[in-house]
Amino acid sequence: MQVPGAWRLTARVFLPFAAGYYLSYLFRTINALIASHLSSDTGLGSADLGLLTSVYFLVFAAAQIPVGILLDRFGPRRVESVLLLLAAVGAGLFAVSTGFLSLLIARAMIGLGVAAALTAGLKSIILWFPRGRVALLNGYMIMLGSLGAVTATAPVEYLLTWMGWRQLFEILAAATGATAALIYVVVPERGTVSSMASTPATLSSVFGDRRFWRMAPLSATCIGSAWSLQGLWASPWLTDVEGLDRASLVRQLFMMSIVLSCGAWLFGMTVHCIQRRGIRAETVLALVAVLFIAAEFALILRAPLPSILPWSVVAIVGTATVVSFAVIADYFPSELAGRANGALNVLHFGWAFLAQYATGLILEQWSAYDGHRTLQAYQVAFGVNIALQIAALVWFALPWGRYLALRMRPIALFVPANVFNVVESVSSYENSMVLIPADDGAEW
Repeated sequence: MQVPGAWRLTARVFLPFAAGYYLSYLFRTINALIASHLSSDTGLGSADLGLLTSVYFLVFAAAQIPVGILLDRFGPRRVESVLLLLAAVGAGLFAVSTGFLSLLIARAMIGLGVAAALTAGLKSIILWFPRGRVALLNGYMIMLGSLGAVTATAPVEYLLTWMGWRQLFEILAAATGATAALIYVVVPERGTVSSMASTPATLSSVFGDRRFWRMAPLSATCIGSAWSLQGLWASPWLTDVEGLDRASLVRQLFMMSIVLSCGAWLFGMTVHCIQRRGIRAETVLALVAVLFIAAEFALILRAPLPSILPWSVVAIVGTATVVSFAVIADYFPSELAGRANGALNVLHFGWAFLAQYATGLILEQWSAYDGHRTLQAYQVAFGVNIALQIAALVWFALPWGRYLALRMRPIALFVPANVFNVVESVSSYENSMVLIPADDGAEW
């Protein structure tokens, strides 16, 4: 099969999947802006609103491993187009729902429908583009997708001035269905040829790798918490603690989203440059974690800084998946890309669900005065997250953490007990599947 040129690849492969990820990011973050509308129209409290928003992450996380297997088996084109149709139906149901249960079901359908949005795009990049460009293109993919977060601020606020949130979700349902059709029609298939191999490339190869369990907790607690804060709790914090009015709130959320989008490009360029100099992406991940923890401390300790500065760091960390997936790409071969990225995303979105819902539960323990929570409530809720992130950083960084990681046994739910009987090197996977090579000579 002849590989198209670089510009044709960009138009037929990269951009359609970027459109799908854009919608995924928009669905993920839009509740932060429409939260007050949902509360007033349906009478939702903080805990209900946290559950409604976070169920997206729960379903998304639960689907990651099956989605990763499907991507490796059937390819990103077919899997993504089918799932986006489900998201379109979920958005349509959300638009007409009047009760909490129907809204919850609709939100869960959306979460399942966009569950492959990022991993399908990353898989397509690995399948079609030169390996040396993977980290850079991952950054571009997440940068373009994160424009969905930008859209979910000032542009959506403008739309809400002359249409309701229900009409908005009707438009999103139509756009999602159109994107599903675009991916199915425009994206070409990409074949793989299996070969005889002594070691099968299975999910246990991912969960049985000690390196995965060393970095995954740090990646999950930081990125998942950043998604939780950006997607919902930034808005109440800025209203309750900073005292911003509606116009100032939308303006700050818009600025955070712009920073988020630029952060994805920055991470992609950084990883691309340091890898060419022989520096591992793990170093960048550790630095990101330290910066994120410092920003959260600045928030809860009320450091004398403009609030946009620490909140911009929170937004940037939400795109550090570029770094995490670059680490994963170093650990595993291309035929395991779907499973490995999906396994890491389980932890990312699972933690985002826990952090988002638990924050709502903690805030509910404090009484609201004139509709606002106290600073102490937010300090406790955010402080729990920080403590867990510090523990994950210690596990990642200290020599005894590495020592213990060597002796970790896989979780029985996911991995057979005999996985660790043999030490498997990454190179042993390389012969398990022959991937039709991309055109390394294409002009960029």
